[in-house]
Amino acid sequence: MAKKRKFAMVLAGCGVYDGSEIHEATMTLHAIVKNGGEYEIFAPDIQQHHVINHVTGEEMKEIRNVLVESARIARGNIKKLDDFRPDDFDALIFPGGFGVAKNLSKFAFDGPDCSVDAGVERVIKAMVKSGKPIGALCIAPAVMAKILDEPVLTIGQDEGTAQALEKMGAIHKKTGHGETIVDPRYRLVTTPCYMLDADIVQIGEGADAVVKEILKLL
Repeated sequence: MAKKRKFAMVLAGCGVYDGSEIHEATMTLHAIVKNGGEYEIFAPDIQQHHVINHVTGEEMKEIRNVLVESARIARGNIKKLDDFRPDDFDALIFPGGFGVAKNLSKFAFDGPDCSVDAGVERVIKAMVKSGKPIGALCIAPAVMAKILDEPVLTIGQDEGTAQALEKMGAIHKKTGHGETIVDPRYRLVTTPCYMLDADIVQIGEGADAVVKEILKLL
C-alpha cells in the first residue's frame, strides 16, 4: 500500500471576512483525503485583528483568538503553529480568506509594505528549505509574494491585487476557475478560488487541482 502523504494546513481564523474562508478550507481538506492523503491543522495562537459580523459586514466590539476560532473548522483537532515541525509533513497548504491578509499578514492594510506573522514566515521558509511543496489558495499567495524571492503565482485576474504582488517581487500569471500555477523553484502551487466570482463547486475544483499538483511534486 502506498504511503499516505501528510499535509499541514494553516488556518487564519473562521470566516471569510476576518479569518479563513470556510469553503476553501473544507474543500481542501476533502481533496486531501479524497486523493489519498491525510492532514493536521495548525493556527497561530494570536489575537485576531478584528471581528466582523458576517450578516451585516460591520466590525464587532469583541476580541477573538485565531487559534480558538480556527478550531471551529478543525472540529477541535488543531495545534499551535509554534508546534509545527517540517520533518513531520510532506506538504504545507494555506486556504484563503481575509484572515490571511489581516491575521497571518497585514496585506489587507499595508499592501506591498505589509508584514507577515513571524510564525507563518518560519514554517514557509522551513518547508522551502526542506524542498517540500506549498499550496496557497485565493489571497494566500500574497504571503508567498512577501516572503519568497520572485515566486511565480496567481490570484486570478484582479489587476490591482496582481500589481501589489508584483510590487513585492512576484511574477503573476492570470488564471481562471480550477487552474493552477506551479513554480518549480519553490514547489509552490497556487489557484484563485474566491478571488474570482466562484461557486462552491468551482472552489472544490480549485482545491482538488492544487492537491493533485502537490502530489505530483512529491
